[in-house]
Amino acid sequence: MRYLMMSKNTDSTPDEKLYAEMGKFIEELSAAGILLATGGLAPGGIRMTAVGDEITVTDGPFAEAKEAFGGFALIEVRSEEEMLELGRRFLRIVGDGESIIHQVFA
Repeated sequence: MRYLMMSKNTDSTPDEKLYAEMGKFIEELSAAGILLATGGLAPGGIRMTAVGDEITVTDGPFAEAKEAFGGFALIEVRSEEEMLELGRRFLRIVGDGESIIHQVFA
């Protein structure tokens, strides 16, 4: 099962401890073959809307900075329970915040 995990920006400034803990977590998931991709997301984004034959392109940002997604991880796990445990571990590392998780169908 694949999941796209996206984290919202927080107001806190990352410190060296956070970077070290997150680096270990990412290394562990990569070594286990769970982490397929990860990265930060640009704050703006582009929205494309189709209505009939007309396609509209709008540059972002579309939300307040604290509501924007700051990064993502694409993971492959055996169960929803495993995904939830990884999500809990992630939030314990970064502290207060919010993640949105979607199952990815191939």
